[in-house]
Amino acid sequence: MTVDAAQLWTLNHRLLTVVLDEAGAELEALGLEPKEFFVLAEVTASPYPAQLAAALVIPKASVTVYVRNLVAKGFMRREIDDADLRRHRLVLTDDGIAARDRSFAALATAFERRLALIGPGDRAELARILTALLAPAPPASNPAASDPEKMPAKEVAR
Repeated sequence: MTVDAAQLWTLNHRLLTVVLDEAGAELEALGLEPKEFFVLAEVTASPYPAQLAAALVIPKASVTVYVRNLVAKGFMRREIDDADLRRHRLVLTDDGIAARDRSFAALATAFERRLALIGPGDRAELARILTALLAPAPPASNPAASDPEKMPAKEVAR
């Protein structure tokens, strides 16, 4: 049986969705939407809004909305960057750190229930595979680059 990339992507997405749904009650009890959790989880590593948007692969406008909500909830604050007074750095408050940590624990518990379905060897293999998939991908192949008939007229003339 062959499994194509779309099938694997769909299975992975479905698993992530199920785990998020199972942890949803805990996130909701903390006053967090799932996407707000991801902002809390990433902000220490990516403390500037544009950097945060790039790391989470979401539009800057969405980051602005999530940050506003998290600031209003007392989970985050904006600070002037001492190195560049024009920039604002995002910092978790003590409540934000606690909410992030409880959210991680809820997600870990939900995911652990899924991982309990497979043995230790399969867990190790899953960790190896996921780590390999997170490595930088090779550049997309461009079949036109190796076949002059598929190249645009300007490039063939060179």
